[in-house]
This record gives sequence, C-alpha cells and structure tokens, in this order.
Amino acid sequence: MVQAAAIHPDGLKVLAANYLHGVDLSRIDEAWEIVTRVHGGSRHFSGEYYVVHLLEVASTLASMQLDLDTILAGLLHGVMKEGIGYDELAEKFGKDVANIVQGSTRITKVQYNSKLASQAENLRKMLLAIAMDIRVLLVKLVDRLLDMFLLDMVDHEQQLDIARETMDVYAPLASRLGIEWLKRELEDHAFKFLHPEEHYDLSHRLESSLDERQRYVDEVINILQEKLAVNGIVPIRIIGRPKHLYSIYKKLIAQDIPLERVYDKVAFRIIVNTVNECYEALGTIHADWSPVPGRIKDFISVPKTNNYQSMHTTVVGPRGHFIEIQIRTEEMDRVAQEGVAAHWAYKEGQKVNQNDARLFRELKKLVTSLQNVEDPREFLDSLVGELYDPEVYALSPKGEVKEFPLGSCPIDFAYSIHTEVGDRCVGAKVNGRQVPLKYQLQTGDVVEIITSPNQVPRRGWLDMVKTSRARTRIRAWLRRAEKEKALRLGREICEREIRKHDTSLKKIIKSGHIRLLLKQLRCNSLDDLLVKVGSGIITVDSLVKALQPPELRGEEHPPAVPLSPEELAEMMLGQQHGSSEAKGQAGISIDGVDGMLVKVSQCCRPVPGDPIVGFITMGRGVSVHKADCANLLNSDPKRWIDVSWDGIAEKTYKAGIHISAENKRGVFAEISTTISQDNANIADISAHTTATGLAEMTIFLEVENLAHLHTLMQHLRHLPAVISVRRL
Repeated sequence: MVQAAAIHPDGLKVLAANYLHGVDLSRIDEAWEIVTRVHGGSRHFSGEYYVVHLLEVASTLASMQLDLDTILAGLLHGVMKEGIGYDELAEKFGKDVANIVQGSTRITKVQYNSKLASQAENLRKMLLAIAMDIRVLLVKLVDRLLDMFLLDMVDHEQQLDIARETMDVYAPLASRLGIEWLKRELEDHAFKFLHPEEHYDLSHRLESSLDERQRYVDEVINILQEKLAVNGIVPIRIIGRPKHLYSIYKKLIAQDIPLERVYDKVAFRIIVNTVNECYEALGTIHADWSPVPGRIKDFISVPKTNNYQSMHTTVVGPRGHFIEIQIRTEEMDRVAQEGVAAHWAYKEGQKVNQNDARLFRELKKLVTSLQNVEDPREFLDSLVGELYDPEVYALSPKGEVKEFPLGSCPIDFAYSIHTEVGDRCVGAKVNGRQVPLKYQLQTGDVVEIITSPNQVPRRGWLDMVKTSRARTRIRAWLRRAEKEKALRLGREICEREIRKHDTSLKKIIKSGHIRLLLKQLRCNSLDDLLVKVGSGIITVDSLVKALQPPELRGEEHPPAVPLSPEELAEMMLGQQHGSSEAKGQAGISIDGVDGMLVKVSQCCRPVPGDPIVGFITMGRGVSVHKADCANLLNSDPKRWIDVSWDGIAEKTYKAGIHISAENKRGVFAEISTTISQDNANIADISAHTTATGLAEMTIFLEVENLAHLHTLMQHLRHLPAVISVRRL
C-alpha cells in the first residue's frame, strides 16, 4: 500500500492546466493541505487511503473539464465531517466552493442501511442543495461512480441498498444532466449487483459473439460510407458500438424475447458536419433500408429537456437485422456525451446559456414538486417516478415540448403546466380534436388543456395518470379536501357532545378549559382535535370521557355493564326514535352535519325508513349502515354515531332485491313493467337460469324510501310467474 505522504495532486494540476488557461492552480495545493491534515491516515471502505479516493473524484471532475471551484469541492467534499466549518472554507476558497462542499456533506451523511425516513430526508436535502448549485450533483455523481467500482468490498445487504439507490436515483439524475457515459456506467454497475446472474449470463453471451458482431459492424459501416458518398455526404466518422448491458437487459424484459432476437444490440452513430447533412443522411439511409414505423425521432428540431439533439431511426439492415442509427453533428455529439459539462455555465465570466437555463429550471421544478410530500415512502416513490426516462414528447399550442412516460394522459400534461391547470382540467384537445381525459398521449401530439373553475381533482384520476408530479398533486388536493371534511364533521360532533354537558365549544375556549381538553386528548390545537374526531382517530367515547368532570369518573359509580353490538345498536335506535319525528323521510342528518360528509354504505344499502347507525370512517366522513348490518356489528362500537333520516331531499336511493320466477316467455317484461309503473328505476340487473328451470334475478333499484321499496316488492310478489322476492 502506498504511503499517504507520498500521494500528491501534481497529476490533478496537469489535468486542470490542459484547459484552465490563466487560472491560479495554487488553490489546489491549499485544498490538498487541508485534506491531508484532516483525513490523515483514514481509510475509504475499499481499504485505500481516503485521500486517494478524494483525489480520484477531483481528477475525474477535471477530466470532464469542469471549473476550478467544482474540482476544489471534489477534493474537499469530506472535510466538514472532520470539523472544518463553512466559514473557514468560504474565507479560503470562496462561497461557491463552501456551498458545494456543504451540499455534498449533507449527502455523504446518508446511512444506506438506515430507516426509510432517514433515506428520504437525506435525498430531500440533496435535492435542495442541487437546486441551489448544480455542481453539488456533479460531485456526488462522480463520488458515487467511484464507489460503485469498489462495491465488491462491502457486505451484500449494503451492496443491494447502494445499487438500488444508484439505479433509481443517481443514474436518472445523470440522464437529466445529459451525461450519457456516466448514466451508462452507473446503470451497468448497479445492474451487476441487483441482478448478478442475469448480468453474468448476458455479459458472457455477448462476449462469445463479439467477433461475429464486429464483422457485422464493419460491414454496416462500409455500406453506410458508400451510400452517403454517392449522395455527396462525407461524414466526420461513423461509430458502431455495442449497447450497454442494462439497456439490452431492459429490452429483453420489456419485450419478453430471448437475446437471439434482439437484433439492435449495436447502435451506429453517424457524425456529420452540418444540420442539413443530418437530414440528408437520414433520407439516404431510408432510400435503401426500410425504416421501422414509430422508431423515427427528430430530437434536432425538438431537443430533449437535457439539451440532447440527434436524429434517431431504426431500419431493417443487412440480413434482416434491425439497426439503430443516430445522426448528429460534432457539437451535438459532444453535448450528448458530456451533457451540461459540454458548455459549462459556471466557467469564469461565462453566462448561463438558454439551454442550460431550461435544464436548471426543470431540476428546480422537480425539487418544488416534491417539497410538500411529507410521507417518506410517498416521497421516495414520487422521486423515483419523477426521474422517468421519457418515451413520449408532446407539445403545447405554443410549441413548448413536454416529456412524459408511456401511457400518460392529458391530466399529466395539465399538471406539467401548473398545479392550478391540473386541478381545473375538464378536457383536452389533441391536434385540434376533443379527446377524453383517459386518452394516451403520443409523440408529436399538440395538446390544449380545457379548464373550468368548477372542476376539482377526482380520486379516479390516480388510476389514469402516469407522472409522479400529477399523482402527488392529486393526492395533496384529496388530502386537503378530506381534512376539511373531517374538520367540519369533527366540529359538529364535538358541538353535539358538548351540548349534552350544558356548555358549548365557544364557552370552553373562552374559559381556557380547552387547553386541558387538548392535553387529555393529546392534540396540538383545536383544529387538530376537530380533525381527529371527524376522521375517527379520536372516538366519540374518548371525547365524552375527556368532557366529563373528574368527580363523575370516581369509583363510587359502578362500572357500566358492557353491551353487545346488537344491544348497543338497539339502544341507539331507541334514542333515535325518541328524538326524531321524521322517521321514513329522505336525506341524512347528524344533528346538523352537512350531508356531503355522509355516504350511504354499499354493503347494506339503507334507504330512508330503515333503522340506521353511523360509523365514523378514517378520513372519509360518516358511513351509514342498516342497524343489523353484519359489517357494522363487527366494527368498533366506539366509532358508532347516532344518525337519523331527516328532511326531504331531491334524490333517490339504491336498494337491491333478489327475484325467483318461472322461466317463461315475457316474465322479464312483466317485472320491468311493474317496476316502471311504481316509479322506480332499474340501475343494474343480472340474471341466469338454474338447473331446475327457474329464472334468478338480482336487481338494483333506485327508490325514494323504505315504504316505496316495500310497495314495489309487494306488487312484484303478486305477479303470477314470481315465486319469491327478497331484499338483499
């Protein structure tokens, strides 16, 4: 092992001097002095001196021709853990270096074997640091790549954790920056640890066919050169390179085909002098080789968000093999390989160009979209979902390109514009034609979103959208709406129970007793209490106990004999009948609670006139059940609540009946006519014949109340062919 004292940064300075002309590189020596002093003989997890790892990070950043501040941050990115403060770094190297090191330090604190919440929080901090300075991400990506080279040195569980995070987060972030070589390296190394058997098998099978593939590559390159020369196009170079392992593996999985049927294992790249030659070369190739429909993509006129530009086509080449060909200029090729580093925006005196500014805006949008996601698992799922590899490129009416995963719909497009546009989306026009919201966007679609001030997000949208941004926004709106409902319901329930103690919520607040109530029920505020009551987290029973004065909770009162669920339901019904004169009428009332917060249970489908009991659901208001409903009787009685039918509502209720009848001609017509004559409506019907020749029907009807249903059932029983009618 080489001695730490013998390690020096001379090679790094040579790398930097090759392109940083006229820049004072003595700052590298100053940084190196700090690094060797604070890290001393400490070791990297691979066993080598930690300073060697830091020097490799800085050297890789220099090989990418990044600015001196980024190189210095690469050297120093571990010193804050060893006690070097932000102010000291800012004084010696400037605020930019201090900020990048601070951002990188937050990242290196990630405990890969820690809990989900810890991982989510550290990734959140990383994103915030990236939003302030993109160079934080460049340092971290290089640091992670060098760690991946040495991942064999750690235990298996840690290998899987680091590889999964690399595949899900860091490789896609490298893609966002357009650094293709870095993305490929990260993916292939993560693939090796996540799927070791598949990696071994695939790499060895490709290795065994290397000579055959090379002969095919040489043949195709010669043909391409001849075809282009005939049309006066002299390319700068033509490259045929094997696709990286993970991209081939993804194709095998996605198409469920064997390796032998993956014909485009080699990608050809034609580098020409001008943009016009790109299009001329494309026409020349298509004139002799048939293009594969749907596989022609023009990223020159419509660049990707990461500034990538190229013509893509897949054609049927020699011997019927599919060939993927990319055509681009020299500058486009440099950007495709180096991404944001190809025209680095932080070089001394250089302004941010328009393309880079757009890329940085997109990354900041990513950070903003995830800022309010509190649940760790949802945050991680949303982050991974946001870092998708786009497959669909749709346009706004003004020509702005939006990137989406396959299967995205107009709602995804609406949320990519603005949250308010997504929330109010009622429809869309695609290429000037009205389409449903479930329409799947296609590359090249021009999408115009139609909004309405009366529209709000629907829960069903979650099954339609594909982007995490849309899903996160919809969930956030639904959570807010449910919280508002729970707040209103909780206020009504609290007011009702408090009135039983001859006081009111206002009086409790005014007297200061609310503090005692909040303390007993472990709530942070009055709104917190009301929401927890309305969502069923705090049961009515717990609320009643907290409202009782201490003297009423003493030992002198004999404990109440616990009631069975059936007895409790009977008692609640007795109280209900004693206080309500509106038995049998429509509309649901819970001592004044708005009916919006109440839903009729679909398991027993009560109708006005049925004896009912309410059940406070978790975050969904009150579910109303028939008093003898099996689901209700098996639920927690502490979450039951008195409900009653009250008032007259302009609506009908759904009820189910089962009919057995003789299977003879016209029986269904007789039944449907009777239902129609009784002013009921058939909502749903299913029927079949039995082995004994009977017709069995299950019919869901819309009726006004229990009396209406009983009358209808009686009329059905009077039909000659009907044997029995019973309610479901």
